[in-house]
Amino acid sequence: MDNRPVGTRQARELLRVAFGPSVVALVIIAAVVLLQLVIANSDMTGVFGAIASMWLGVHQVPVSIGGRELGVMPLLPVLAMVWGTARTTAAATAPNSSWFVTRWVVASALGGPLLIAALLLAVIHDAASVITELQTPSALRAFGGVLAVHAIGALIGVSTKIGRRTLAASPLPRWLPDAVRAASAGVLALFALSGVVTAGSLVVHWGTMHDLFAITDTVFGQLSLTALSVLYIPNVIVGTSAIAVGSSAHIGLATFSSFTVFGGDIPAVPVLAAAPTPPLGPVWVALLIVGAASAVALGQQCAARPLTAFAALAKLVVAAFIAAATMALLGHAGSGRLGNFGHVGVDQSTFGPAVFLWFVGIGGLTVVMSGGIVRRVPVKAAPAPKREPEPTIEPEPEPEPEPVVLGEPAEPDAPQEPSDDEPYEDGPEEPLVSWHADDAPEPDTGTDAPVTAASPRDLLDEDPEDHFFVDEFADEDVTGDKRRDADD
Repeated sequence: MDNRPVGTRQARELLRVAFGPSVVALVIIAAVVLLQLVIANSDMTGVFGAIASMWLGVHQVPVSIGGRELGVMPLLPVLAMVWGTARTTAAATAPNSSWFVTRWVVASALGGPLLIAALLLAVIHDAASVITELQTPSALRAFGGVLAVHAIGALIGVSTKIGRRTLAASPLPRWLPDAVRAASAGVLALFALSGVVTAGSLVVHWGTMHDLFAITDTVFGQLSLTALSVLYIPNVIVGTSAIAVGSSAHIGLATFSSFTVFGGDIPAVPVLAAAPTPPLGPVWVALLIVGAASAVALGQQCAARPLTAFAALAKLVVAAFIAAATMALLGHAGSGRLGNFGHVGVDQSTFGPAVFLWFVGIGGLTVVMSGGIVRRVPVKAAPAPKREPEPTIEPEPEPEPEPVVLGEPAEPDAPQEPSDDEPYEDGPEEPLVSWHADDAPEPDTGTDAPVTAASPRDLLDEDPEDHFFVDEFADEDVTGDKRRDADD
């Protein structure tokens, strides 16, 4: 657990975001340059200018030496810089971070590299006064390249943490993250399959690659060629992707496509041995399967969550557009001028549209076949249940009173004695009092009132006359309120 104050911890995170990836790149570049100079037994003149130029080259800033421009920069360092920026910004951003903190993280990710770029431009300008072959690059191009690389990394890093929260609070459709995921799947599939084709082509042209390695006799020279080939592998894969979707790639006057090849001089870089040689065989036409397979991968991701026809089409178009824009950006970053060889790269006028058409056409067919479209079934309101008339409750007939037998008074119900296990509910236990032989109970009135036993205290408090009754149907000599004798 970090016990440091919040302000100190946030300051350290912002410093890491601002200078972490750039300083790491500077250290690696400095180590490579110093190793090269030591092995070549050269003096350290212009070492700072070389380090600064290579750092700007990582951000796609052209380097001019002796009037020759090196504009086609390797893509691997650029991709590594974007990944490093995205990782540091994602680590400094929490899913519940406020917009104030998020803006500071993005500003740090952009401000630190721009400050380093300004310092390195001054270093290059100072070194150019000593080394006349070294030329200071354009400040606008330098700041623009640095800003673009780190802005892309910061956007990717921040969106992985607060992207869904921002989308939920915006009027944008909810399927937009699925479209981005589908575009990523299509781009990765196209890149991976093109890499497999590039590796297979290198195996086929193994003799050409061996001849290119043989231009130097030293082990250090061959290691340098190997490192240079590794750095330019993504550039070659992007060119293979252009050929796979029907576009073309070119190295100066040499042009390569799935349908024709025009020969020409190529640089002595071993990885360029993967370029096809004329006459073009039918196997290169099979490269179109790579574009179709990548479109199928995109379509399957779009069909993962079925939508209605219009929404599914919109998601497919957005995913294809994002994928085409990404590949076009990679093609632009991997292109440039290479000294006397001329322009190296892909045909930008056809590369992006070709990727878009492949992904929309084959991807749309995949969405339909994978069940990515559902019909909107109108939901009918359920009819209100019919209320049945409430049954009329007829009053129960009152029970008729039982006839009283003349001359025989009705015997009262004997009180139920509670068992030993059941206690009395009305109070403490009292002894039962039985009726006297001369006293008769009151006549039954026909009601269901329970008969309760009277206590001796209640009998003493009442008037004894209340326990007598007059039989109206007795002998005629008995009058209304005369007491009967004991003999009667």
